[in-house]
Amino acid sequence: MSNASGAAESFRPQQDETLKKNRKGSIDRFIVSKLLAYIKPYKSLIAAAVFITLAGSVFGPIRPYLTKIAIDDNIAGNDLHGLALTSMLLAVVILLDGLKQYGATWITQIIGQKAVFNIRMDVFRHLQKLPARFYDRNPIGRLITRITNDVESLNEMLSSGIISILGDFAQLLFIVVIMLWLDWQLTLLVLAILPLMLYATLAFKNRVRSAFMDVRTHLARLNTFFQEHIAGMNIVQLFGREESAFAGYAAINADHRDANIRTVFYFSLYYPIIELLSSVAAGLVIWYSGVRLLKADLTIGVVISFVQYIWLFFRPLQHLSDKFNIMQTAVTSSDRIFRLLEEPEENCGSEENSPELSFGESIAFRNVWFAYDNENWVLKDLSMEIRHGEKIAIVGATGSGKTTIINILSGLYPYSRGSVQLDGVELNTIAGSSLRRLIGVVMQDVLLFSGTLRENLAFGNPGISDSQITEAARIVGADRFISQLPGGYQYRVRENGTGLSTGQKQLIAFVRALLYNPRILVLDEATSSIDTETEQLIEAATAEIMQGRTSIMIAHRLSTIQKADRIIVLHKGLIRETGTHQELLAMRGLYYKLYLLQHPEGKQDQ
Repeated sequence: MSNASGAAESFRPQQDETLKKNRKGSIDRFIVSKLLAYIKPYKSLIAAAVFITLAGSVFGPIRPYLTKIAIDDNIAGNDLHGLALTSMLLAVVILLDGLKQYGATWITQIIGQKAVFNIRMDVFRHLQKLPARFYDRNPIGRLITRITNDVESLNEMLSSGIISILGDFAQLLFIVVIMLWLDWQLTLLVLAILPLMLYATLAFKNRVRSAFMDVRTHLARLNTFFQEHIAGMNIVQLFGREESAFAGYAAINADHRDANIRTVFYFSLYYPIIELLSSVAAGLVIWYSGVRLLKADLTIGVVISFVQYIWLFFRPLQHLSDKFNIMQTAVTSSDRIFRLLEEPEENCGSEENSPELSFGESIAFRNVWFAYDNENWVLKDLSMEIRHGEKIAIVGATGSGKTTIINILSGLYPYSRGSVQLDGVELNTIAGSSLRRLIGVVMQDVLLFSGTLRENLAFGNPGISDSQITEAARIVGADRFISQLPGGYQYRVRENGTGLSTGQKQLIAFVRALLYNPRILVLDEATSSIDTETEQLIEAATAEIMQGRTSIMIAHRLSTIQKADRIIVLHKGLIRETGTHQELLAMRGLYYKLYLLQHPEGKQDQ
């Protein structure tokens, strides 16, 4: 639970200085400026919504005034014709008010949906450009919260918040003007309550914002914990940790519940206070009106209209409190979303300035140092060269830095010191997308996406033909099990390839790599989960895939790399030995010991 809590806010501290530099003025103004950028393209719709809202805000305040006319002029004057006209006018005002609400709601919802669509697209596009380190420290559940719950909060604000608030303020203005026109003394009596109401509103705003921040934080933790344990449910069950996981989830859920209860507590105080103040205002008006009625200084119509105006006056204020709920949630969500959008993208060359790559010479690592965390070095002053067309194998114990070399070569992680060059071009000047078009990786853990098998096979190049896919599957040997699947190449792959064996998924990865047609092929423990029969099946395919390509093989099973042109032995981030299989055996060094551990009978090769 503590890990989830820490991860939920993991990128906040790293951005504090950036935020201070980028945000001039208050956070609220910064957020508003960012949101305005998303609704700016819809100026015509906004203008229409504002016009309808502001123009229509007069319809509500007119209704009590028409009531006053009906009582004081028509009924008191026994004017039935005038009463009929006033009633018809009142009906028209009510109809126009309804049409105004319909039009404003429809347009603001359209604006909100269009803006939120763009925000979601920007978030997803930005997530695809973030470096691997970002995903190392931010759990998936937290990011899902950003692009779902937080973005939906923005939708509520953009759809029913900002423009509606303008309408409420305009309606308040019309009400005050008409009230002053009818009777300034009664108006001042009503306005005397306003300072207390404003104080209560500001106090409520400050407290509820903090509470909503806590709600969002705990929701992110809740989603993270849930996603992590659902994905690893088989491990939870195998180790009998159901009760422990339940207790952890219950604790985070309790924090989320308590944070929500705090917001409910503030609202449960605020609404009765507003209601009490409005009732006090109504009581004062009725009392003072009664005194003046006895003195014949006031008409019944004015008193009745003023009582109606009191409820109309305080209703927009209550609406504003409801909007505070939406606004505070949206401000909190906006802050999180824009923090995410401010995360620095991959620190590599841009697509425009990236040099044209073809790779025909070599990959050179010169005095490379790398650490995932501070200065806990995984690679230490590593230097090596991989020539074009060469087949290289990298071996070593777990944690020796084998996969790290591939991560650096693929541009997933920037090296800390030294130089990595591709055909003499520094790697950190090459755009990640350009670099990865040259490199095809077959990993130990194969990720398949929901969709058809064909879509997964052609993932790197969706424009390839069915015949190319069929031929690639035949070469690798995957066509044997594909032909037995329901639907064949149109087989519906479930999330992460559920229903397919590990070996089948790795065969799919080989087909995918062959179709991607990379200049540099990387096999990262690619045959570690394949049975002996399947391994023999793809040996010939692997050899064919490697033809004409620079190949880098990472393996624990030394039997899979014996035909490599050169084998590099890593130990604790250092290159300890280099040579062919036979040369390394003859050295009787680290490789020799690794070989004997896997092949005790290998002593006869001494």
